[in-house]
Amino acid sequence: MDFGVFLPIGNNGWMLSATSPQYKPSFELNKAVTLAAEKHGFEFVLSMVKLRGFGGKTEFWDYNLESFTLMAGLAAVTSKIQLYASVATLTLHPAMVARMAVTIDDISRGRFGINIVSGWNRSEYHQMGVWPGDSHYAERYDHATEYVQVMKELWSGGASNFKGKYFELDDCRLLPRPSHDIPLVCAGASERGMEFCAEHGDYNFMIADTEGTNLRAFNEQLAGVSAKAGRKVGTYALYTVILADTDEEAKAREQHYRGGADLDAIAFMTGQASLDTAGTTASVITQLQGVTFMGIGLLVGSPATVAREIDRLAEIPGTAGMMLTFDDFVLGVERFGSEVMPLLGCRQAVAAD
Repeated sequence: MDFGVFLPIGNNGWMLSATSPQYKPSFELNKAVTLAAEKHGFEFVLSMVKLRGFGGKTEFWDYNLESFTLMAGLAAVTSKIQLYASVATLTLHPAMVARMAVTIDDISRGRFGINIVSGWNRSEYHQMGVWPGDSHYAERYDHATEYVQVMKELWSGGASNFKGKYFELDDCRLLPRPSHDIPLVCAGASERGMEFCAEHGDYNFMIADTEGTNLRAFNEQLAGVSAKAGRKVGTYALYTVILADTDEEAKAREQHYRGGADLDAIAFMTGQASLDTAGTTASVITQLQGVTFMGIGLLVGSPATVAREIDRLAEIPGTAGMMLTFDDFVLGVERFGSEVMPLLGCRQAVAAD
């Protein structure tokens, strides 16, 4: 089981709540989180790409850093941990991203990878005039496939004359080449998205439920698609951790965050901007509050409880690791590393090997 941190590159992390910790993203915050993760033996950190937030009274994700430049900075101050930046394929040419990756690969001495984001949120791209039209919804993984092919040609041979539907290169050059094969990850949830990751990625991220029911089903489907592609791709399951000294204290914090749900931001995020969030109907409020954690499964409790839950989920075949978010990232990573990791049977097995 690998463990990684989904870095707080956007304000307030992954909780759409006015009662959760409120903060703006900064390099210093992300450096502190990454150095703590490296100290405690986390395998990787990943920064998302987000170009437009969801607003609301918390201005959720209205403040965001840029993924590649952030990871370049983190590459210079770390020594062991794997670093993944995210690229929105509609915004940067693959030849340029290939060169950016080689640069960060050099800074990090071979610890850099890319998360491929094919782009589904129209508002992020339309604001810059780069949305190609709604046909992109159906074609985005075809576009991403050409994108990856261009980068891999440049990385492997230093030149490309790629000719496709979306990209045409004319003796495009790239030197120096990277020191190793740059790993690619993605978050394909649809069958087409899984096929893309099975053909080109090393790991597939997915939003898992607390029980692990959808994780098991996802892993089984991904295993079948990967076998068809002749490759092995593991799942990195995404979870939010709320740690406290006792289960009761952790659950009370969870309920406190739910009580402060930013309904305006949630309504925007879920495509229900016209919904009356004044909410005279309890069922509507309950529905919206349920998205307070963005649908991400929760691991809530004392270190011992969280460790037991992770070991249970680790037994699901195909689960290669977890990418974690925290209510308080700096304290959460520290406590997880010092109090949860030593209790994990799935980590002890790795140590014994």
